[in-house]
Amino acid sequence: MPSVNAGPRLDRLPISRFHRRVFALVGIGMFLDGFDIYLAATVLGATLQSNFATMEQAALFVSSTFVGMMLGSLIAGFVGDRYGRCFTYQINLALFGFASLAAGFSPNMETLIIMRFFMGLGLGAENVVGYSTLTEFIPARSRGRWLGFMAMIVSLGLPTSILLSTYLIPTHGWRIMFFIGGVGGLLVWWIRKRLPESPRWLESVGRDKEAEALLREVESEATVDLTRINPADIGPAPSRSLSTLFKPPLLRRVIVGSITLIIINAVVHGFVTWLPTFFIRQGMSLTSAFNFALVMSLGAPIGALFAAAAADRLGRKSTVALACIVAIVVGYYYPGIKDPVLLPVVGMLLTSAIFTLMAMLFGIYIPELFPTEIRLRAAGICNTFGRGATIVTPFIVIALFDSDGIAGVIMAMTGLLSLLALVVLLFGVEPRQRGLEELTAANSVPAK
Repeated sequence: MPSVNAGPRLDRLPISRFHRRVFALVGIGMFLDGFDIYLAATVLGATLQSNFATMEQAALFVSSTFVGMMLGSLIAGFVGDRYGRCFTYQINLALFGFASLAAGFSPNMETLIIMRFFMGLGLGAENVVGYSTLTEFIPARSRGRWLGFMAMIVSLGLPTSILLSTYLIPTHGWRIMFFIGGVGGLLVWWIRKRLPESPRWLESVGRDKEAEALLREVESEATVDLTRINPADIGPAPSRSLSTLFKPPLLRRVIVGSITLIIINAVVHGFVTWLPTFFIRQGMSLTSAFNFALVMSLGAPIGALFAAAAADRLGRKSTVALACIVAIVVGYYYPGIKDPVLLPVVGMLLTSAIFTLMAMLFGIYIPELFPTEIRLRAAGICNTFGRGATIVTPFIVIALFDSDGIAGVIMAMTGLLSLLALVVLLFGVEPRQRGLEELTAANSVPAK
């Protein structure tokens, strides 16, 4: 049987109903992923105010999340490359759903921390598999825009979790948030049984008949005349061996991916996640803190939307550098703002810049850098370093906040963002308008 040529055939297609169905099925799970990750921003404030948790236990809660996400990212990478994207999806959603329900019944903070670890396993897996799967379906010419839209869906979890918390936690307590996440996760688990497997992955493991059947289904919905691509148009399949990640040109990409995810994780979960807690520690009431955080959180989808608009026009590297510059400049002035109206508005701008980076790195850039044969393992390894490094972030944040207030936290953040911009500009590859097979070919140039 001739080569299926899944990659080139997918890249020549216009966006159709098939792509929109895949986007929707992936998106509903990714939204829950974002909703639950940012749940800590409001739940922690409520547990601290009610004396259910101490500040140290709150830090352990955040750290246990990242220990779980670190392991979940790594495990999902290996399972997803071996058994497929769909299989991995269903496992992580079931784990997350049941663990979230159990968290709602936690009798003490110690139990909640343990349940949060198991939730983290599912959350870490969802992030890796979701973006990588969508990467393998969307044509190169519009890949950045659609991945950016997916990141916007994820980022909507932040204002949604804060909005629901603002109205539900004061009257129903913080447990209701875990019940919402758990029920939602199990519902999505059922709905997403209809998600098709990636044709690129099917071909990479030799399941050509299944890949061909799925491709014909996709092509049948296209509105243009399609012709078969000559197998000679694509090079030999890359090795499935994990060792290729530790040799040029992919080693450089693993290092860039790991450093960038370490930094953006530290920035988001060292600043954004802790906003309500910062406000409460500065004397605000629970409701006022949530309202301030809600206004600032609106910057999350705005930032992701900007990433979607800029990725295919400005390019990945230029967009990352621009967002870093904006975040550094705004972050420099933010601690000195005393006006209660201006404070959350400027904070929203800062959040927008940070979430532009989140969308670019998590949603668009990292999944593009590696071949289909090892994409999930590579993304999982980068995410493992990123999540693992932030296990200690809560303790560093507490120390900085206690010694220098929010100004100390932001100064550390701006230093990290400066490093992020330099790493991407000097060592990163530019994937804009390049097919995945072209981008990850053995002779591909590692940096441009």
